[in-house]
Amino acid sequence: MTLNDVKDILDAEVIVGREQLGKEIKTAFSADLMSDVLAFAKTESLLLTGLTNPQVVRTADILDISAIIMVRGKKPSEETVKLAEQLKIPILSTKYILFETSGRLHRSGIVGCIEKVGTE
Repeated sequence: MTLNDVKDILDAEVIVGREQLGKEIKTAFSADLMSDVLAFAKTESLLLTGLTNPQVVRTADILDISAIIMVRGKKPSEETVKLAEQLKIPILSTKYILFETSGRLHRSGIVGCIEKVGTE
């Protein structure tokens, strides 16, 4: 599935990275604690979060995350947008809540980075 497919499934708005909608997406991780993201997310995954600050982009950069999906209609700050543009990390925004966003993607074939803690 491509990031463009994800955009359509989530009826999402592209904030940054329209030119990267062809990226292949296979896995995702949902969290608002960036320490959990650092511990459990995998490279080239989607990051689903309700956070909008620059730290989300910095965390995504460290892990080579494919894109950030901001849920609940959240929009990033200007500082976050500039950092995402500089680091070439797509940001999309959907009005779905985190649970619904995760469910829609899972139903469409996206799997989580991890099913259970301790079972990598």
